[in-house]
Amino acid sequence: MAPTLSTPRFADPAEVTEFVLTKGNGVKGLSETGIKALPDQYIQPFEERLINKFVNETDEAIPVIDMSNPDEKKVAEAICDAAEKWGFFQVINHGVPLDVLDNVKAATHRFFNLPVEEKSRYTKENSLSTSVRFGTSFSPRAEKALEWKDYLSLFFVSEAQAEQFWPDVCKNEALEYMNKSKTMVRKLLEYLGKNLNVKELDETKESLFMGSVRVNLNYYPICPNPDFTVGVGRHSDVSSLTILLQDQIGGLHVRSLASRNWVHVPPVPGSFVINIGDAMQILSNGRYKSVEHRVLANGSNNRISVPIFVNPKPESVIGPLPEVIANGEKPIYRDVVYSDYVRYFFKNAHDGKKTIDFAKL
Repeated sequence: MAPTLSTPRFADPAEVTEFVLTKGNGVKGLSETGIKALPDQYIQPFEERLINKFVNETDEAIPVIDMSNPDEKKVAEAICDAAEKWGFFQVINHGVPLDVLDNVKAATHRFFNLPVEEKSRYTKENSLSTSVRFGTSFSPRAEKALEWKDYLSLFFVSEAQAEQFWPDVCKNEALEYMNKSKTMVRKLLEYLGKNLNVKELDETKESLFMGSVRVNLNYYPICPNPDFTVGVGRHSDVSSLTILLQDQIGGLHVRSLASRNWVHVPPVPGSFVINIGDAMQILSNGRYKSVEHRVLANGSNNRISVPIFVNPKPESVIGPLPEVIANGEKPIYRDVVYSDYVRYFFKNAHDGKKTIDFAKL
């Protein structure tokens, strides 16, 4: 049975729901009330709390790859090797200006420091666009225990649409971050594609690998009982590729494919954390691995992160690439419409790698 930590400020769980979800205060607002105990809705099941306890007990580390190495073949090999063995790696000297990264981090703080009435304009109920969403946790209606995170999700439709609907305090920085990262993203996808016998990223492959993009601004406020909850629960991403900018606080952990240990991804100044998503695992017929990861809550510091989710177009049909199975390799995934796969993911609570079963033969 889960422990009870109810705090006098919110003795009734319905009051927490009203304050966090309905009134749009999020967990940042909850944290800032000065609560001393975690509301019951956030207490994770025993097995998740157990992971929190043992999460740092390994010396393993994900690869850090220098993209400025003049030996491009070596860089490509390192990236593909990491994609197969880890599903995660960090890149440095990636060509994205560091001031762009600093600007989007500052813009993330600016958005979350807005008054509640301002942020609430972007909730599901109030947002003037389905592509802009301010929310909390992951999927509150499906989750047995909520996650200690607020977010702003920005799905890119066009520059004009972003100009009209994205919040003024962060839209220019988020767009610049997305646009300045494109060359690096394309280069990563070219390396990964060539290793799958994809000769070039033509229009069709571009639509399949990077046909749509979403930028999230994530905020993990100080938590009164971090050992009892999570910032983000165990999951793998549904993207082709996720490009993550994290601040200096840390807390991201990745499941090692070799040992099954949880491995901390330490913040490296000026770096990106790159991970393979489910779409790429399916397209590569399992050669590249979309790996479980999670984020710890923090009792001392607020943390932010800014992922770019690079995805197929929603209407794309994803399945093992013809180039991968041309030599007689047996497909292990069926063809699925990408938007159906994403819908299935968001309909459920975070639960490790279970989403991929939706596409298995």
